[in-house]
Order: sequence, then C-alpha cells, then structure tokens
Amino acid sequence: MPATLYGLNNCDTCRKARRLLDSLGVDYAFVDLRAEASDSDGKLDKTLVDWFFDHAQWDTLINRRSTTWRQLDQQQRDTLNADSARSLAITYPTLLKRPLLVTGEQLLVGFDQHAYEQLAQH
Repeated sequence: MPATLYGLNNCDTCRKARRLLDSLGVDYAFVDLRAEASDSDGKLDKTLVDWFFDHAQWDTLINRRSTTWRQLDQQQRDTLNADSARSLAITYPTLLKRPLLVTGEQLLVGFDQHAYEQLAQH
C-alpha cells in the first residue's frame, strides 16, 4: 500500500522529503495541502485534519515557526489548545508542520530521514 505525503509544492522541506523518498524507491502519492486537499475556500478537509489530530499530538502538528503562525493574533497563539488548533488547521493549511507522511495507520510529522529510510526497508 503506497504512502501519502502531504505538503506544499513550494515547500523546500517537502521537496527534500520527496527527493529522499524517490531515491529510496518508496511508493507514495504526493498531495498538496492547498491545491488538492482544500476546498474552494482554501480550507482543509475536516475529515483529513481530524485524522491528523487523531494520530499525532496537536502541539506537534502546529508549526510555530511558520509565517502563518506569526500572522495569528496574540490571543489566538496564547489560548491555543487541541480544539482551537484543529479549527485553525482547517482554516489555515499552512499552519500544519510539513511534510506529513501517512503510512497505513502511522503519521510521521515533519522531515525525518531515519524514519523514511526505515520505511524503505519494509
């Protein structure tokens, strides 16, 4: 069963992940969070976000180094919790840490060369 790599086409880390997976011969599909996983309003599919949040800690999923994070108002950042993080991730797909690699029931958050190499061995 192929893996699915969620990210952004213009994200350097996502491109790095794709190059590594390609070089390792890992069978995967790439899904751009903005272009393919979002609706016409630019919001992420709620079911997909729920799956991410069910398989990883919410604070791991939020990219606090992103431009999107810095553009949130201070109150949104200060009061962030599991529910508000989920809601913000639906509204702002770029708030999610990338890439997100789904392999069966496992979710790998962020670029992890060692984990990708392990995946290639199975």
